[in-house]
Amino acid sequence: MILSGADIIVKSLIDQGIETVFGYPGGQIIHVYDSLYKYKDELKHVLTAHEQGAVHAADGYARATGKPGVVIATSGPGATNLVTGIATAYLDSVPLVAITGNVMSSQIGTDSFQEIDITGITLPITKHNFFVGDIKDLADTIREAFRLAVSGRPGPVLIDVPKDIQIAKYEYTTRDIVVADERQSAKDIRIEAAAECINSAEKPYIYVGGGLLSSEAQEEVLLLADKIDSPIGSSMMGLSAISTNHPRYLGMQGMHGHYASSMAMHHADVIIALGARFNDRVTGDRSKFATKAKIVHIDIDGAELSKTVNVEHGLRGDIKKTLEKLIPLLNKAEHKEWHKTIAAFREDEKETLDNREGMTPRRAILTLNKYLTENTPIATDVGQHQMWTAQNAVFRKPRRFISSGGLGTMGFGMGAAIGASMATKERAVLVTGDGSFGMCLNEMATAVKENVPLVILLLNNGVLGMVRQWQNLFFDKHFSNTVLDRKTDFVKLADAFGAKGERVTNPEELDKALQRAFSCDGTYLVECIIDKDEFVLPMLPPGGSMDDIIVKVGD
Repeated sequence: MILSGADIIVKSLIDQGIETVFGYPGGQIIHVYDSLYKYKDELKHVLTAHEQGAVHAADGYARATGKPGVVIATSGPGATNLVTGIATAYLDSVPLVAITGNVMSSQIGTDSFQEIDITGITLPITKHNFFVGDIKDLADTIREAFRLAVSGRPGPVLIDVPKDIQIAKYEYTTRDIVVADERQSAKDIRIEAAAECINSAEKPYIYVGGGLLSSEAQEEVLLLADKIDSPIGSSMMGLSAISTNHPRYLGMQGMHGHYASSMAMHHADVIIALGARFNDRVTGDRSKFATKAKIVHIDIDGAELSKTVNVEHGLRGDIKKTLEKLIPLLNKAEHKEWHKTIAAFREDEKETLDNREGMTPRRAILTLNKYLTENTPIATDVGQHQMWTAQNAVFRKPRRFISSGGLGTMGFGMGAAIGASMATKERAVLVTGDGSFGMCLNEMATAVKENVPLVILLLNNGVLGMVRQWQNLFFDKHFSNTVLDRKTDFVKLADAFGAKGERVTNPEELDKALQRAFSCDGTYLVECIIDKDEFVLPMLPPGGSMDDIIVKVGD
């Protein structure tokens, strides 16, 4: 059939099984939006309040499903407004396809109205990007973008389409849904060498990252842990890969990780790392990181092997397929003394927990846990509230923690929560702080318009809490520009957007408010007032090691 370029774009998305896209129209993408009108019964378009909200929504959609999210924007500022969201997806290995319009091909390079070199701008933050210069390449380019987004280590791909290519017509043939490239295990000889190393372990520790979710290897990890009698810890991006309540799971490791998990990693003699990056928030001072351990690192991206820490055995390959070959080579083990040590770490951790009365951040998250189902996606923004959620929220199903890890994008949560809710068709939760929420609260308009079932738990301390914590601990309490001192009434604001909201100041009020919020059909904001000097603990000081861990104020 002969279709316009705009129709080819939309028809290609439908043929790839895409049901929902997010975006914002403009002059250089208007033909695609005309096509979206024609195909509106086959493809839902969600109009957000801002392009950044759209790309975060597409990101949240992808994180909750593992399938590529799609965002559409016009040229110039529309395209550049996507940049932060594309970078967020890139650093967290999220499959995303961004489609932007551009000026007519004849105007490229003339500084015409709203012309921008978006492919040049996004080159460092995409797996690949395309400038479509010929209508005959358009359909295959879109299919290739989807293949790249989901193959190997997932990530974002951008397609820039000039206006004349959208207008031109060409033959279009429907094709099957693109599938990811077949994943391969690591080489047998490397697997055999890794098995020997693991079999020698007396104090094994399994460390899982976001790559485990991409590989869908949760079952294999549990088989591995049972075979070698090992505890399991995770990076922040690995949260929800293993059920929080699993007896082998010690929780998140790292700068603000669980004490037992971080100490177990520190004292292990063999660390089996699965789809994790060993970034600075995990290792602290790398010269002092896990000095007693041999590291077996399995990752689909060979560039991650020995990138930041030296590993004894680096296995490039799909985690699931590699573990399927590795596990039969391992001896059935029992490490009673190691588990006595871990039990002692768990007891020590109990001493570090914040069990104070009143409206503490930990109590707020524990109260929230009462209302979560196994299917509830929890999105966060970035800051103290993100860490309190990572430390205390209960996850029972994979892909239910939606948060910006690598880039640490404040303002991410609102769009992401909308996307995650639409993807899962479940009520979503956004845990945010007043600093982050202020960046993208305009997307409340989107949530209300789309009748998204969304509970917003806003932990309001009136400051930029994480930066203030650093100023408090390491900068002699020089609170430079971290006191917000804003007069915003968030409850009235929610009402102005068409949502419901209430403010609480104690745990009893919070419990009742959450009960009402989770009974609401639409969007409900609960503003929870907390003290400005609450800390996220434990904490590794910057450049420190586990020997320097801070577990209480005054350490």
